[in-house]
Amino acid sequence: MPTPVTTYYLEMNRPEALKYKQNLDPEFRIMECKVKQYQFNKFLYEFIGEAWQWVNKRQWSDEKWRQYAESDYLRTWGAYQFGSPAGYYELQFQDKRNVEIAYFGLAPRFIGKGYGGVLLSHAIRSAWDWGASRVWVHTCTLDHPNALNNYLARGLKIYKEEVLH
Repeated sequence: MPTPVTTYYLEMNRPEALKYKQNLDPEFRIMECKVKQYQFNKFLYEFIGEAWQWVNKRQWSDEKWRQYAESDYLRTWGAYQFGSPAGYYELQFQDKRNVEIAYFGLAPRFIGKGYGGVLLSHAIRSAWDWGASRVWVHTCTLDHPNALNNYLARGLKIYKEEVLH
């Protein structure tokens, strides 16, 4: 019998709720990818998501990737250390000014160094700066064991749980 997977939906309804984690490493840099290139989003999705069984978009055509990643409603940030890709996040602007942290993660060599809280803080602040009235994200028990704790530590609150058997 397969192990049940629990999905947690979290939200933040006011910018003041963010418990910001400061970046203390000058070599860890987060930059928005202002020239949209779907191939980069596809690379990041596969590179970061491989360890966490991100498979939903693996069968997408290049055209579907282009429509998704080059949309005016999607913004992407890359995190780098010493020029190497260390992680990324995508923000998706949705109806009623909801902004979803659509994808978020670190490359394996950068996990466990405190960068998750820094990157998530940046993501949440960027969502508010984009004009969000609500920031939300979902994670599940297939993600890194500290993923849920990171979201909670930044001030996001669980508003729904689903268990799939």
